[in-house]
Amino acid sequence: MMPGLGEKYGIEIETISKPKAAYITDEYFELELPVAPAVMVGDEIVVEGLDIGQFEVETEICKQLDLPLPAPENKGFLKKLFRAQ
Repeated sequence: MMPGLGEKYGIEIETISKPKAAYITDEYFELELPVAPAVMVGDEIVVEGLDIGQFEVETEICKQLDLPLPAPENKGFLKKLFRAQ
C-alpha cells in the first residue's frame, strides 16, 4: 500500500519495523514517536495503536499536499463477497 502511494504522490515513504519490545523502551518514548502500529503524515499522527486503510492514509496525504481528496472506494457486493474469503 505505502510504496504505491509514494509513487502516486511523489513523496518519500519511510517504514519503520521493529520487534514489539523495542516500542516500549524509554529510548523509544524519548523520540516522541507514536505507539505502533501508527501512521504519520508529515508531523501529524493520523492513527496510533490501530491499523488504518489505504483510503484514510491517502486522504491525509492529499490534505497535507493541498490536493483534491480521493474518491471513496466502491464497496460493492462482489468486493464484499471476495474479501470475506
